[in-house]
Amino acid sequence: MTSVESLTQRFANRFHQQPRIYRAPGRVNLIGEHTDYNEGFVMPAAIGFYCWVAIAPRTDRKIVVESEQFDTSAKLDLDSATGQVKPSRSWSDYPIGVALQLRDAGLALRGANLLFRGDVPMGAGLSSSAAIEVATALALVDLCGQAVDRTELARLCQKAENQFVGTQSGIMDQFISLHGQRDHALLLDCRSLQFDLLPIPESVRLVICDTGVKHEHASGEYNRRRAECEAAVRAFSRVLPDVRALRDIDEEQLQQHRALLSDVTYKRALHVVTENARTLESADALRNGSVERFGKLMAESHRSLRDFYEVSCHELDVMVELANQQPGLYGARMTGGGFGGSTINLVEAIHAETFAKSIAAAYERETKIGQQVHICMPADGAARVEPSELQ
Repeated sequence: MTSVESLTQRFANRFHQQPRIYRAPGRVNLIGEHTDYNEGFVMPAAIGFYCWVAIAPRTDRKIVVESEQFDTSAKLDLDSATGQVKPSRSWSDYPIGVALQLRDAGLALRGANLLFRGDVPMGAGLSSSAAIEVATALALVDLCGQAVDRTELARLCQKAENQFVGTQSGIMDQFISLHGQRDHALLLDCRSLQFDLLPIPESVRLVICDTGVKHEHASGEYNRRRAECEAAVRAFSRVLPDVRALRDIDEEQLQQHRALLSDVTYKRALHVVTENARTLESADALRNGSVERFGKLMAESHRSLRDFYEVSCHELDVMVELANQQPGLYGARMTGGGFGGSTINLVEAIHAETFAKSIAAAYERETKIGQQVHICMPADGAARVEPSELQ
C-alpha cells in the first residue's frame, strides 16, 4: 500500500468519507539566503519531499485538522472573529492560520475535515511549514470551487505565517512550493515576484545533508536578523530617500555610508547586498552551464552567512568543511534560516552516491551525530493527486 493509499484509508476510517488528496513539496534554497524578506533575489528549488493532506467537506462551518504524526488536533469555527482565534504554538497553527487568511480574503470557505501526513524532514531547514500551508490552501480553495492565482495563494500563506504563527518569514518558501518545476530552480525577485526558470544540468545532483541539530534560539534569532536589516534600511533612508529595502543598496553605497550603521547592522547589510549580487551571478552561471562558477559562489555565500550574517553554527560549518574534502563537489553551503538544519551541496552525478556515504560517515565520526543525506533533483510544485495516481 502506498503512502497516499494509506492516508486515504486512514481518513476514511476516521471520518467515514472518501477524501481528495493534495500534496505540496518542501524546498531547498541553492543560493540567496536571508534576502527574501529584504525584497531581494533567491534561487530555490522544490524537492520531492511532501506534505500530503486528505480533505472532505463537513456539513457545518468547522475546519478540523488532524495529523498522522502529531497527537494534537485543532478546530476552527469559520464564523469566529479573527481576533478570537489564538495560536496554540503547535503544528496546527499553520493550517488554521491559512484558513483564517483565506476566509478574511473573501473566499467562501466550506467546513472541512483535513488529515495531514508529511515526509519533509522537520527541523532540517527544508520548509516543512510552508509545505503544510500550501497543501492546506490548495485543498481548501479547491474544495470551495474557487480559483485563486498561485502567487496570491503564496502571499496569503506567507501572511498566515507572519501574522498568526508569528515568524517573520519572506515569501520564498510558499512561492517555490506552488511554482516549482521539475529539473529547474527559480530565480525569484522577491519584490516583483517575477521569476525565471533555470535548468539544473543532468550531470549534477543536489545533495542535502541534514546536520541533525536545530538550536532552540533559531526562531528568535531569525526575527532579530530581520529587525537588524530594518534598522539598516532606516539609517540609509535618511540620506537615500528612495531606499525601502536592502535590495535598493549596492556595495559601493554601503561602503560610502558605512558610518550610519553600527558594526552589527553593517555586517548584516554587507551579507544581504553581496548575496543579492551572488544570486544574480549564479543565475548567469546556470544559464551558461558553468557549474564550477556556481559552486564557487555557493562557497562565498556560506562564508558570508557564517561571518557577516552569523546564522551558521558549528555543525553546519563542520558539514561544509567535510564536503569540501569529497571528490565531485562543486560547492557547499548552509541552506535555510540557519542555527542547524541542512547544507546544500552541488555534486557531480557520478560521485553523488559515494559523496553521500562518505560525508555521512565523516560527519558522524566528527560530531557523534547520526544524520541523513538526500540526493535530489528539482520537483514540480503543489498539486491535487489525481484519482488515477491512487490506484
